[in-house]
Amino acid sequence: MTEAAIAIRDLCKTYAGGKRALDGVTFDVPRGQVFGLLGPNGAGKSTLINILAGLVNKTSGSASIWGFDIDEHPRNAKASIGIVNQEITFDPFFTPLETLENQAGFYGVPKAKRRSLDLLRAMGLEDKANAYSRTLSGGMKRRLMVAKAMVHSPPVIVLDEPTAGVDIELRRQLWDYVRGLNARGVTVVLTTHYLQEAEELCDRIAIINHGRVVANEPTRVLLGMAQEKQVVVTLDRDVTAPPQARCFEKVEAIDPRTLAITYRKDRTNAGEVLTAVSEGGFAIVDVTTREADLEDVFLNLTRAAANG
Repeated sequence: MTEAAIAIRDLCKTYAGGKRALDGVTFDVPRGQVFGLLGPNGAGKSTLINILAGLVNKTSGSASIWGFDIDEHPRNAKASIGIVNQEITFDPFFTPLETLENQAGFYGVPKAKRRSLDLLRAMGLEDKANAYSRTLSGGMKRRLMVAKAMVHSPPVIVLDEPTAGVDIELRRQLWDYVRGLNARGVTVVLTTHYLQEAEELCDRIAIINHGRVVANEPTRVLLGMAQEKQVVVTLDRDVTAPPQARCFEKVEAIDPRTLAITYRKDRTNAGEVLTAVSEGGFAIVDVTTREADLEDVFLNLTRAAANG
């Protein structure tokens, strides 16, 4: 099927008091992809997710999940999505196994088709199946939240800041799990503040700011928008006046003998930059380079949207 996993059209939400959280948001989440939804705090991401979850009523526009309109077919729409919220929410006096069994019951999953132990095993929680949930570490609780969202085998799962506050090792484990889910055909929507996470995991990224979509491109296209590159050169003597050249976008002194020179890689190359430094009468002792990344693109797009 070519129909989008999630289709959002001209979605608006204005809260009581006049705050406009979403302002005509339109985009599709293609089936089978890992889709990144990025934006600064207050951009409208959580409002959007809560509308999909049925927790917030939209003001206007439409949204469908796996072909089911959230207003016309709310039961089917909810059955098609699993949402892992930022907040950790489950009864601390239930065991992980009881938590998953209860959640499966809420979704009407017959006992014979429940996969509670399989999900705990997949999340590395099998040995904690019968421990009180309140005794789990923060990382274990977050993994239990992912398992809880998967009890009804939804074709779409939304992970809202899944690695917030977890250590690097656990973050890598969750990344591997996301890749495994996606390999099994699950469409994943990921919101994250870790731009490296989006860069590494996502096939496509939408950036939302002040309730509007400011970008929606394949990840490789967004990365291609990062045209700035930086050369850090260590020179043979102290620099009293930094060299100037038309190919330099910016020159910053890191220390008396080290300069960080920014240039646009669509207009020039590192060789021309180094030649310009040498023509300024300096001998180059050492060179390192830094490529612009998704963080640079994100900051540029959100700044442009704010200024617009």
